[in-house]
Amino acid sequence: MIFGAILAGGVGSRMNISDMPKQFLPLGDKPILVHTLEKFLLCERLDMIYIGVHPNWVLHMEDLLDKYVPARKAGIRIVPGGGDRNSTIINIIEKIEADHGASDEHIIVTHDSVRPFVTMRIIEENIDAALKYGACDTVVPATDTIVVSDEGGTITEIPDRSKMYQGQTPQSFNMKRLKELYFDLSDEEKNVLTDACKICVVRGLPVFMVRGEVSNLKITNVSDYKIAQAMVGGIAID
Repeated sequence: MIFGAILAGGVGSRMNISDMPKQFLPLGDKPILVHTLEKFLLCERLDMIYIGVHPNWVLHMEDLLDKYVPARKAGIRIVPGGGDRNSTIINIIEKIEADHGASDEHIIVTHDSVRPFVTMRIIEENIDAALKYGACDTVVPATDTIVVSDEGGTITEIPDRSKMYQGQTPQSFNMKRLKELYFDLSDEEKNVLTDACKICVVRGLPVFMVRGEVSNLKITNVSDYKIAQAMVGGIAID
């Protein structure tokens, strides 16, 4: 089976315009997270969609489902998130296994709740790549020169830009393999390896690259929020 996993476990906000986590802020006529969820609901290859939400916001998420997608609630599950991104993914995996059993064939498509402009092509190609390779990441080529500084004051290295890519999401995996790799980590590694694809890379599982889109932006700060509002014709943010 193939499962969508929308990661909405954060409670902080860098917007400085609301105490509400940014995934619940309005984008046009609905919350950011609802835009993201609607994109996943369009993909008929997904058997179920799981949303990892901080325990304090589970009831709010349930209210949003009732308001915006009541007819589709049967295909959506809300899961209390963990202390970080990867533990939220693991919570979702364990809920999937409780609901549908463990399987060598299960695929999970994980996605940031605050990337509402993901395209159907990206989701479909993630599914194909995860089925074929076991792990994939969505990326776009780096357009700016990347510089490295060891101490934050002077440039240590300027890598070849032609080899540099910017990671996006979705990141998609053979679910059983990702879970095995995660539980093979030490506690120290779990604290450092906060990206699921990096877990695969350091444990020797090749990660295939899926072409992303510049428009698949992550709404992290006020500038991103302004751009996203313009993209949907929403309210202007001062």
